[in-house]
Amino acid sequence: MKITINDHRKISAIQEEFNTEFPYLKIEFFTKPHKQSGASPKKLIKHSSKTLEECRTIHNKGHITITSKMTVVDLEQRFSDVYGLGVQVFRKSGKVWLETTVTDGWTLEEQNSQGESLSKVPVK
Repeated sequence: MKITINDHRKISAIQEEFNTEFPYLKIEFFTKPHKQSGASPKKLIKHSSKTLEECRTIHNKGHITITSKMTVVDLEQRFSDVYGLGVQVFRKSGKVWLETTVTDGWTLEEQNSQGESLSKVPVK
């Protein structure tokens, strides 16, 4: 999948595109990037109604290509390095969303499959 990146795009549009491809994953945008394998403080999440211009430091236009074989750390690093965007991938686990900090080395496909498995387990 290719996602168009420019200052006028809404965060929600990018989140929807990503979630269509990976239904058990979501990406959140933050005011600044987190350290590798580190968590991002929830208070730094940018609201999905904001534009990319409002949360990035590098204002390049272009496309980011996302494949199922890409690792979480590679995806997050590409958003940061090329577009100055701090993003964090979350995986669905039942009814909650967990940051993937411990499993950032997994591919998006592995993360999504794990999220699907964890979401099908009956909650007692």
